Amino acid sequence: MNALELLETSPVIPVIVIPDSALAVDLAHALVAGGICTLEITLRSSAALASIEAIRQHVPEALVGAGTVLDAQQLQSAHAAGAQFAVSPGLTEPLALAIRDRRIPFLPGVASASEAMRAAEWGFMAQKLFPAQAIGGVELLKAWQGPLPHLRFCPTGGIHAGNAAQYLALPNVRCVGGSWLTPAAAVAARQWGAITRLAREARTLAG
Repeated sequence: MNALELLETSPVIPVIVIPDSALAVDLAHALVAGGICTLEITLRSSAALASIEAIRQHVPEALVGAGTVLDAQQLQSAHAAGAQFAVSPGLTEPLALAIRDRRIPFLPGVASASEAMRAAEWGFMAQKLFPAQAIGGVELLKAWQGPLPHLRFCPTGGIHAGNAAQYLALPNVRCVGGSWLTPAAAVAARQWGAITRLAREARTLAG
């Protein structure tokens, strides 16, 4: 699987912060039960790597990756834990080189046309637009379609159930990322049925 194929696996990739790895397997099962099988576990918690490892071991239906990957060391750790793809809020040359060595699907974050062009020069034709809403959102992506028709995006940042469909209707958007599928309070309270319902609703957003 390459990064462009990764974007086709789900209309919504949940951006998940897991505070306790003991929650990881049940949370993944809840999302998969709702039809969302591509899961981005962000490295913003100390439980992230253990959560990725647990999901890989116990939820084979899930495609689990690491988010908020900032450098080559984090990439190595995530890959060793079993991450099947990686996502970053930006892109540096050392990280780009590390990705080439690891050969796993990778979504670099971009926030300007110049950044998108530079990422494309390094071979990344599938990119994460971040923070999408704050930098122009749907209108920005519409503007980029003309000069950058060869690029495909996963907008993340400010995306929610109320605006996701607007993004998914764009020709250069293949999926969106968002945290609304796994509200912190619902995760802490182990409200797995509620999360399954949110996942099931997200599956319908692409029309």
